[in-house]
Amino acid sequence: MSALNKMFLPAALLLLLTLLALSGWHPYDRTTWLLEIFPIVIALPLLAATHGKFPLTPLLYACIFAHACVLMLGGTYSYARVPLGFWMADLFGWHRNPYDKIGHFFQGLVPALAAREILIRGSQVRGRAMLNFVVVCIVLAVSASYELIEWAAALALGQGADEFLGTQGDPWDTQSDMFMALVGSVTALLLFSRLQDGQIRKLQGPA
Repeated sequence: MSALNKMFLPAALLLLLTLLALSGWHPYDRTTWLLEIFPIVIALPLLAATHGKFPLTPLLYACIFAHACVLMLGGTYSYARVPLGFWMADLFGWHRNPYDKIGHFFQGLVPALAAREILIRGSQVRGRAMLNFVVVCIVLAVSASYELIEWAAALALGQGADEFLGTQGDPWDTQSDMFMALVGSVTALLLFSRLQDGQIRKLQGPA
C-alpha cells in the first residue's frame, strides 16, 4: 500500500464514520436514511477486508468517500429535500430538486472507476476500447439493478417508500436516473483514466 493510503485512509475512515453517525442523528425519515446509507454499510466492511491484499488507488478511495457523503446527505434530508438541491433549482430555474441526479451521477462515476481498476489489474479485458465498453455496460447494469431495488422497496413498503424513490412526480425519473449514471461513467473514463492508470502502475510496482 502506498504511503499516501497509509496516511490518509485511517483519518478518512474515522471522518466517514463520524459523518455517518451525524447523518443518522435526526434524519427526516429513519427508513429512508437506512435505505440510502445501506451501500455504505456494505462497502466499508468489504473495503476493510480487502485493503491488505487488494488496496485501491487513492483516486478510487477518494471517489468512494465523496459518494458516501452524497448518500449520507441524501439520507439525512431525503433526496427531494436536500437544501443544496433547492439552491440549484432556484439558480437554474428547475421545477424539482435535482439532488438525486447528483447521487445517480456518482452511481455511474464510482462504479466505473472501480470496475475499470479491477479489470485492468486482473487483466480480464484486452484493448482500451473494449475496456471502456465493458465498464459502461457494468455501470448500466448496476444502475438498472438499483432501479429494480427501488421498485421492490416500493412494492414492499407501499407509501413508506415514497421518500426513498424521490420521483417528485417525474414520470421519466427512472430513465433520467440511468442516464445520469451513464454520464457519470463517461465522465470517469474521460477525466480520470490517465490518472488512474498512473496510480495503478504505482500500486503494482515494477513489472
